[in-house]
Amino acid sequence: MTFDRRSLAEGISRHLGAHRERLIRQWQESGPIRHFVLDDVLPTEQALQIHQSFPDPASMTLKRSLREVKYVAAQMDKYDPSLEEAVYAFQMPHVVQCIAEITGLPTLEPDEHLYAGGISLMSPGHFLNPHIDNSHDKFRRRYRALNLLYYVSPGRTLDQGGNLELWQSGPRGEPITIASLFNRLVVMFTHRHSWHSVSRNLASTDRCCVSNYFFSRQSLEERDYYHVTEFRGRPEQPLRDCFLRADNRLRTWVRTKLPNTFRNPHYYERQGNRTD
Repeated sequence: MTFDRRSLAEGISRHLGAHRERLIRQWQESGPIRHFVLDDVLPTEQALQIHQSFPDPASMTLKRSLREVKYVAAQMDKYDPSLEEAVYAFQMPHVVQCIAEITGLPTLEPDEHLYAGGISLMSPGHFLNPHIDNSHDKFRRRYRALNLLYYVSPGRTLDQGGNLELWQSGPRGEPITIASLFNRLVVMFTHRHSWHSVSRNLASTDRCCVSNYFFSRQSLEERDYYHVTEFRGRPEQPLRDCFLRADNRLRTWVRTKLPNTFRNPHYYERQGNRTD
C-alpha cells in the first residue's frame, strides 16, 4: 500500500470532523491541561504501515539521563518515506484548521522544522519523567501551543505502561493516564503548567509515536514568557527531584545568559537548506 501526506490528511481531517462536537466538549471539560483523544484515526492498514516503517533504533538518537530514556529522530529523509508523509500529514492546512476549530486556538501554525518533533521510540524500560516542554520554537519566535501525539504500536494495552500521564495539579499530584493505544491521537495544550510524562514501558515491545508541535506567534497568556524544558522527579523520587530542579536552574541560566552557546540539534535539516 502506498500513500502520501495529502491522502492521509484527508482521512485525518474527515475523522476529526465526524467527531468534532464530542472533541470540542472533551477539550473544554478536560481541566487545566486541556486535551482530546481520538481513536481509529486512520484505516488500520495505513496505521500498520506507518508502524512497520519505523527504523531500527540504532539509527535514531538515544536520549538517556535521569530525565528520560527514549530514541528520537527528526531527520526524516534518512528513513522510509512513509514516515515523513505520516509526520507531515498532521501539518496539512485542513488538519490544522480542524484542530484550531476544536481547540478554539485560531492562530496555530505547524512546524516544518520538526523542532523536538518527528518520531520517537521507547524500548522496554524506557520512560519520560514529568516535565513541561520548552516554550518556543527553534528560532524563539513563536510560542509552543499544542502537542500532537499519534501512537502506532499495535496491541498496546494500558497495563503495558508507556502511557501518557497528565499531571493536572503538578508533579506532586496524581496524573490522568491516557493509554498509548494503537492508531490513537492525543492533542494536548502545552503551556507553563502542562506537566506531563510517559510511564515506564513495561512491555517486551517498542512504543512508537509520531509527534508534531503547533505554535502561535501570539502569547497564550497576557504577557510574554520563556522557559526551557523543565523536568521533575515523580512523587516517589525525592532525590531525583532535587537533582532535576538544580538541573532546570542551570539550563535556564545557560539558555538565558548564553543563548548562542547551545542549539538543540533535534530538528529537520533538509539537505541544501540549512537554516540557523
